[in-house]
Amino acid sequence: MGQKSLDSFFKRPASCQGAAKDATAAAASGDDAAQPPAAEAVAGVPPQPPAVAAAAAGDDSAAEAAQDVHAAQASEQQRMRAAANRNAALAKQVVIRAEQAGGLPRLGDLLIEPSWREALEWEMDKAYWADLEAFVRSEWGGSQMVFPPKDCVFRALNTCPLDKVRVVILGQDPYHDLGQAMGLSFSVPQGKAIPSSLRNMYKELKEDLGCQVPKHGNLEKWAHQGVLLLNAVLTVRAHTAASHAKKGWERFTDAVISQLSSRRQGVVFLLWGRYAQDKGKHIDKQRHHVLTAAHPSGLSASRGFFGCRHYSAANRLLEQQGQLPIDWCIE
Repeated sequence: MGQKSLDSFFKRPASCQGAAKDATAAAASGDDAAQPPAAEAVAGVPPQPPAVAAAAAGDDSAAEAAQDVHAAQASEQQRMRAAANRNAALAKQVVIRAEQAGGLPRLGDLLIEPSWREALEWEMDKAYWADLEAFVRSEWGGSQMVFPPKDCVFRALNTCPLDKVRVVILGQDPYHDLGQAMGLSFSVPQGKAIPSSLRNMYKELKEDLGCQVPKHGNLEKWAHQGVLLLNAVLTVRAHTAASHAKKGWERFTDAVISQLSSRRQGVVFLLWGRYAQDKGKHIDKQRHHVLTAAHPSGLSASRGFFGCRHYSAANRLLEQQGQLPIDWCIE
């Protein structure tokens, strides 16, 4: 294989479906919902953006302020998209090098993002991690396909650095049908049918913020604004739901949440359904905001997810802390 420059790696990785366009092009272009916590400023958050302050104060230039907010959102998305593309390309190269050597990549080598590597490196030294890695590698080497693609296993973390996380949406395990899983909870690549849970998320989004219902299920736009789309289990065998549950992933993602809880303040956690809410025990509720609702699946969405208005609630909490709101609308 010929020598390549680092820039040549910053293209959309072929096997990680739904990845963003390359950084250069991007730069050119059953539970009731809880009430939001009290609107108190949280120590350690960035100062309030002038545009947010002006809009909140009812300034005559509110329209200009709104435009400034939109421009700031777009700029931050571009920066995060470029970094995510670099990390995706490097994860892809880890897989390529391992396969060229006739083997499989080490699981931990696929976690590229520096802040998460530093926070979780000690977790990968524990005995359970060795067992988890042995299991996943044996599955990779077996006859059944495993989702998501190897380079996308840590995509949620590689896309959203620890210090950039502002909202967390927890899922359970990856989609298990061909071409669906892309390493971000609830998200599917463009061109794939939108799963029922995500359709219900979109219905609530329209009712809450008036966004048009998207025609695709790719949620990268959210991730590029600091929304951590994290599944509790990060791999799954094809066509076999929960096949990689209780192998160690739950303990690892508990550590992800614990590290986020202890190192950050003012993060908004959206916990939908009892499974996600059980993860809430790892969140310091004195430091963070936790909003709960039923799961958006077809079986439970009408029992407390519809009407929860979590998208607007999350934005209010962010703005009260002096942060930019999330642009939840997806084109």
